[in-house]
Amino acid sequence: MTSYYMDRYLKNRTFYKIQSQSIIDNPDQRIVDDLSSFTGTALAFSLTLFNATVDLISFSNILYGIYPPLFIVLLAYSLGGTAISVFLGRGLVTLNFLQEKKEADFRYGLVRVRENAESIAFYGGEENEMQLLLQRFRSAFENLSKLLISSRNLEFFTSGYRYLIQILPAAVVAPMYFSGKIEFGVINQSVSAFNHILGDFSLIVYQFQAISAFSAVIDRLGEFDDVLSSDTRNDGESMEEIEREYCSTNSFSALNSNGSMPLAVSVKLLSIEHLTLLTPSKATLIKDLSLEICEKENLLVTGPSGSGKTSLLRAIAGLWNFGRGTITFYNKNARSPEPCVSTGMDSGEVTSVSETNPDHNRHRERNSSVLFLPQKPYMVLGNLRQQLLYPTWSEDPTSVSDSNKPTGSLPFLMPEPIKAHTDTRPLKPTTNDLTQVLEDVRLGYILSRFDLDSTHEWSSVLSLGEQQRLAFARLLLSKPYLVLLDESTSALDEANEAHLYKLIESAGITYVSIGHRRTLYEYHKKVLHISTMDPTTLKRNWNIEPINKDFTYNLPKQ
Repeated sequence: MTSYYMDRYLKNRTFYKIQSQSIIDNPDQRIVDDLSSFTGTALAFSLTLFNATVDLISFSNILYGIYPPLFIVLLAYSLGGTAISVFLGRGLVTLNFLQEKKEADFRYGLVRVRENAESIAFYGGEENEMQLLLQRFRSAFENLSKLLISSRNLEFFTSGYRYLIQILPAAVVAPMYFSGKIEFGVINQSVSAFNHILGDFSLIVYQFQAISAFSAVIDRLGEFDDVLSSDTRNDGESMEEIEREYCSTNSFSALNSNGSMPLAVSVKLLSIEHLTLLTPSKATLIKDLSLEICEKENLLVTGPSGSGKTSLLRAIAGLWNFGRGTITFYNKNARSPEPCVSTGMDSGEVTSVSETNPDHNRHRERNSSVLFLPQKPYMVLGNLRQQLLYPTWSEDPTSVSDSNKPTGSLPFLMPEPIKAHTDTRPLKPTTNDLTQVLEDVRLGYILSRFDLDSTHEWSSVLSLGEQQRLAFARLLLSKPYLVLLDESTSALDEANEAHLYKLIESAGITYVSIGHRRTLYEYHKKVLHISTMDPTTLKRNWNIEPINKDFTYNLPKQ
């Protein structure tokens, strides 16, 4: 179940939608704790129910043969006890559900302190963190107090219910004994059979607290399963969405009619047509944007904070669907042979890939020719080698020899191997390649502190500037056609910034950058300026200009 839920959680970027839209709380706790509790409790309840069924069949004939009215008393007693238990414990399911949530929230607060230890220490925010953690713990403690009170009331009734069983069957059959219709041994026999059958009928009474906790786990897993099964779209969200097309251009067919190669061929990498970006509350960020990005036409995106620059890159990366318009990607080296008609592609064959095919979605996400570098790079849990190989390459479990596999390993815990015909990644870098790329981004000195196979908490060990240079090393290794840079050099000095931009330009990588530094104009061919949208006007809030030397040295001060 863990493998099944993790696969659905990570598929189609569901984890991002859950986090960004705050759909449910603590999905990690539902996968780790709730699944474990569900499987263990379900197995225990199944065995208990099986034993009760066998016991009930064995002793029902005995009790009914001794005295039929006693069997009717047993049914009435068990039904009455079940009804009272349900009434007394009616709030336990909700309280158990809330307890799971509040304890997970408290645990998450402690994890955030660990992950942001340096920032908290710089701010001197220990007292504030203590108050926030105590607030979450107090909420969990108060809910636990209510849970204990409700459990205590139910336990009082359950104890009385158990004690009354000892005298009830004897009281029912005693008149028959005193009238001489039965012997004394029959009383003991009826008490024994009565206790067995009543225990079987009273499973809800005896197990009500466990059942209520189990119901809370089922509710949390059911809620999680519904989210994973749906498209996580809000009810009020517009049906209009940004369309994305993935096409391949065969550069070998881009020939003149006489068979010669033209002097200059602009290879289109990305086109945006009539793109309007909206916020989740339907406010307009960017209106009717249309542009084309060809190979080596590096674009700089500028504008005030909150104007929608990062949202534009998220839309290109497929993380932002609020709005309308079309974004088309062109892969010049794709191997798909089937042509399709595409407006504006007179030269070259164009092949379209279906947006709705999940296999193609998985293939694009894993082997996309577009890479996104955020301002704060993501450091994976692993060694330095894995940091550099992420996300294009990973350790292949199928390469491990059978002799090195742990005993008892389960096949469904092993990731599916990548099919050879869909793998368009470059060859996996060697150790020398990794060492060289660290030297290229001026991080070679860290090899004197750590080797490639050492594992650390890299987000704490490396400074933000070092992490950003490490992200550029990943970029140089994966060699995408287009990279989206969201202030990816903000923590670097101008010399290192210029060095990194020259590296990716010499590697033939086309880039789109978001930035505020005036020096960034030197490394781009065009600039897209986005201004804050005025809701009272219908005019577009963007303009594109070419960058030349006069433009660079006569920038308006903003």
